[in-house]
This record gives sequence, structure tokens and C-alpha cells, in this order.
Amino acid sequence: MADDMTTEGIIREQALQWAVRLGDPAFDDWDGFTLWLEADPRHAVAYDHIAAAVGEASEDLATATPANENPEEHHDVPAVRSGRRPVWLAGALAASLAAVAAIWVVQGSGRDLYTVETAFGQTEVVTLEPGTHVELAGGTAVQFDRKDERYARLQRGQALFTVKHNPAAPFKVDVADERLVDLGTVFDVRHDDEGLSVAVSEGTVQYDPEGVAVRISRGEILRREANGAAYTLTRIPEEQVGEWRAGRLTFDAASLSEVAAQLRRATGLDYVAAPGSASAVSGSILVGALRDDPATVGPLLGVTVRSEGRRWIIGSR
Repeated sequence: MADDMTTEGIIREQALQWAVRLGDPAFDDWDGFTLWLEADPRHAVAYDHIAAAVGEASEDLATATPANENPEEHHDVPAVRSGRRPVWLAGALAASLAAVAAIWVVQGSGRDLYTVETAFGQTEVVTLEPGTHVELAGGTAVQFDRKDERYARLQRGQALFTVKHNPAAPFKVDVADERLVDLGTVFDVRHDDEGLSVAVSEGTVQYDPEGVAVRISRGEILRREANGAAYTLTRIPEEQVGEWRAGRLTFDAASLSEVAAQLRRATGLDYVAAPGSASAVSGSILVGALRDDPATVGPLLGVTVRSEGRRWIIGSR
């Protein structure tokens, strides 16, 4: 994954949210926290920084503690961890976390958000209400709202949304700085360093309702390059929408960096594009065989493949 400001900002935001959640005495999602930590080495670094900042704030609070107050009465809150079990640090951090939480809630417009994240090569299904569920591809992070089952925010990666139509409460998906509004549909959203794509297999999705207000209908895909404002709206076979769930990937004049990103998401293998590669790739492959022999992607897509340790570099022929 590229080390860009957008990605780093997302990681810092996730770390802040985990710090807030772990400050709640009722917190019990240790498995989710561990999966998030292990998904990317940068997650632990970001969390450590947040914990250190809160620790510094708690020291200031400690110096201001009234003489008649017993500091031992403060709740313990989580500090930095290094394994599957959290390490607890005694101290007056609860007030600091409460302040951080208050800021986060204001910034989040009062939403009670939580994050579901998958590692590369893994998938997960989140059911929000009867008839509505979200399927996350590998290397994906989606935020949901405990107070609103008709809202999600795709932070990064790819997810297929199957939504029960409710005209009185349309389902909304925030991605980057834009919004998608469901008009009763099944649609696939991908957001990564290559840009944004929205493909619809059933119903209709409205893209950027407060701006261009583009309607994406059944059998259409909207694409927008990263850091670009222009978009394209073209046709796509309906069976290709969400086909990654069945272990298939189809590329239509895709850049090698896009191919590498999707292969990594689907397989968990570290595919990257060779520097300076500008070729466009088209083809359809089943990714199951790649786990046994990552070089198989070469003849399947007409690209070159070489290994550097555990990294697989694909290039033009």
C-alpha cells in the first residue's frame, strides 16, 4: 500500500477511534482490535502515538488533581500492546480519552462509528438489518454507525452492498469526499490509491447528490481516478459486479498498479507493479491458483512476473 497522506490520515483516524473505544469499560471487541493491529504494521505505530499523546495529557491532569482526590480511584485504560493480549497501564487517562472522544463525536456529527476491517486475502460479511448486508473484500475498512443502520463509510478497499430499499430512509455510503445514495440496489464500491469505482448490478445509485448528482444504473460502472475530478460512466456486464466473492477478477484496460492492488486484496500476496510500468491489461482470472503459484498470473494476463523475497513484481512484456 502506498504511503500517501490519505492512507496515513485514515490510519490515524482509526487509531483514535480504537483509543476512544478501548477507554470504555464495556469494551469487549479484543478480537477486532487485534485483527486491526495485525493487518498493517503502521496500525500499531499509529496507536502507540495516540496512546502516548493521551498519556501526556493525563500527566497534566494528574498535576491538577485536587489534594482530597484519590488518584487510585481513576479507571485503568489501555496502553500500547505488542501481542494478542492488551497491556494495561494504570493512570488517570480516562478523562483524557473522554476529551478525545468528545472531539471525535463532534467531528463525526454525533455518529457512533465502529470499524470493520479485513486483512489482505480475507473477506467478511456484515449484516446491518434484514435484507441489508455488506461484503468486504480483502484489505478493506468500512465504518458503520451503531445509531444508523442505513449508513456506511468506505475508508479503503472494496465492498459489495446489498441494500433493502426504503425510500423514507435511503442508504448512504460516504467514500473519500463524496457520497453515494442507494435507490434500491446491489452495488460494488472500490476506493484505493488508484481512485474510485462504483458498479451497479441491481437498481440505481446516485453519485455525489449535492454536486453532479450522477445516476449509476444497472449494468453501469462509474470510475474516477485518484486526485481527479473527472469521471467516466460506462457499461459493465452485470455478472462482473462483485465477482471477487467467487474468486474471479476481470480487468479491462487496467493499469498494472491497479492489477497489483486487486491481486493483493484478493490473495493476500504482496503483488506490486514494476516501476514505470504503463501498460494496460485486459483479461479474467481465477485467483485460487495464484496462492499455490503466484507466478501463474504471468501467462494468464500476459505480464512478466519476478520475485523479490515475498514480493511479486509484475511488469510489461
